[in-house]
Amino acid sequence: MTFDPRPFASRRKRLAEQLRKAGGGVAIIPTSPERLRNRDSEYLYRHDSYFYYLSGFTEPEAVLVLIANEDEDTRSILFCREKNEEREIWEGFRWGPEGAAEQFGLDEAFTIDTLAEQLSVLLGNQPALWYSLGHDASHDSQVMAALNAVRSGARNGVSAPADIRDVRVLLDEMRLFKDASEIALMRRAAEISAAGHLRAMRALRPGMYEYEIEAELLHEFRRQGAEAPAYSAIVAGGANACVLHYSANNGLLRDGDLLMIDAGCEYRSYAGDISRTFPVNGRFEGAARDLYALVLSSQKAAIAECVPGKAFSDPHDVVVRILSQGLIDLGLLKGSLDEVIETSAFRRFYMHRTSHWLGLDVHDCGEYKTGGAWRELQPGMVLTIEPGCYIRPADDIPEAFWNIGIRIEDDVHVTPTRPDVLTSAAPKCIKDVEAAMAGH
Repeated sequence: MTFDPRPFASRRKRLAEQLRKAGGGVAIIPTSPERLRNRDSEYLYRHDSYFYYLSGFTEPEAVLVLIANEDEDTRSILFCREKNEEREIWEGFRWGPEGAAEQFGLDEAFTIDTLAEQLSVLLGNQPALWYSLGHDASHDSQVMAALNAVRSGARNGVSAPADIRDVRVLLDEMRLFKDASEIALMRRAAEISAAGHLRAMRALRPGMYEYEIEAELLHEFRRQGAEAPAYSAIVAGGANACVLHYSANNGLLRDGDLLMIDAGCEYRSYAGDISRTFPVNGRFEGAARDLYALVLSSQKAAIAECVPGKAFSDPHDVVVRILSQGLIDLGLLKGSLDEVIETSAFRRFYMHRTSHWLGLDVHDCGEYKTGGAWRELQPGMVLTIEPGCYIRPADDIPEAFWNIGIRIEDDVHVTPTRPDVLTSAAPKCIKDVEAAMAGH
């Protein structure tokens, strides 16, 4: 797979411009540490999203330093593991500083064991340190030690940064707006995720277990080149679908129940995120059909709201009105539409919001409000649209509705003209779902 360093260089340039506008300084962005799963076995490694966004570098034990001042050119410096033939025999290929600088388009690169010494030099006479304190204690201590080393040299005419600012504030806003290369990767993540859901629909039969369907999803994700799931899959049949973040995935799938799946893959570090709900026996019937049609109609209306100028909250508000009226019509809620919304009575059956940002993280960074108001949607943003309805048994609920959990979720790219549904290949209309499950 060919690596293109240009998008990453462009992002570093944009960040440097913002640093200059804010007075300049040194930005330090470390990657994630490796973490033990148990004893001496580590979790599958996944780099830090902020670090990757600027570097494209996926190895552990790495730090990116960006220097941007008015009186000097931008310098991008990577600190990474050294080339080591013995360790590469055990653990796999390492770029090493020289190879990394060339491959990833960085100005300089050094071994990670020189970071402490060099930081105390790089921070000298800089107006500000741009770093996110509190995200990793080991990095915090190293950065603060370097800062204190500079302060102790003040008598030699070297000044320490007067300000410490959170670089993620700038990066959050940058990452909220996806560039063309990111949209292409997210489109592919969405396609693979949709293929996994379609495979699950075709494989499902009464008498299977949830984990068997999870295996179908994971098989398809990996078969099509995804590195891993973007998050732990939710595969929830019957009453389990009324648990919003169900994770056991070990229940028996029974004829007459619905199966709700919330799953997506990670492709080249970008997340797909899809929810689909379908009948275990392949046919929507009775109360389940009525509720599914209601949730689907609310989702379609919400997607239509994903255009520039609309507020982030507008899709949610549309969902609440449609679901509330539908639940009144079905006899599950009492009172007028305005009363149900004003008292939040609908939250008994729909207790989460409709959207979140999507990108390198499945719950991606970026503020939802600015100045106390919901921010406007703008081209380049990507968000999920995921209304749901969850009905637990209760004395005032007709038994036909008991243990029905439904969520329908798509990934939507905001464009200048219309919503771009990245995940449209995953069937969701009743006739399309039933046809997919029948093998048509």
